[in-house]
Amino acid sequence: QVQLVESGGGLVQPGGSLRLSCQASGLTLDYRAIGWFRQAPGKEREGVSCISSSGGSTNYADSVKGRFTISRDNAKNTVYLQMDFLKPEDTAVYYCAAYQSLGCYDWEWETDIGFWGQGTQVTVSS
Repeated sequence: QVQLVESGGGLVQPGGSLRLSCQASGLTLDYRAIGWFRQAPGKEREGVSCISSSGGSTNYADSVKGRFTISRDNAKNTVYLQMDFLKPEDTAVYYCAAYQSLGCYDWEWETDIGFWGQGTQVTVSS
């Protein structure tokens, strides 16, 4: 059974940091690009970031560039999203997703995604 399990969410004050983790079981992430998405209440799900299978290529939404960093440790079958300088508008449920392909081609369109995690809540509030 394939599972992607996110962790690391929580409540943080504006300007603070969180690190999300996405660990896979039943699936080897080595040959898959991995993405992070988020969905705020009343809004559509949006792409946040993507990392290629090797980790050599990364992509970010404009809204998080310079504040979020995606990385991966294939030996641990885990992908991370370091979130710094958090803003209230970053509040959302964050999901990780495993693509079918090696690279982040059209990564924001979700068409190549094979597996989704269950999501973790991130709340940025004072």
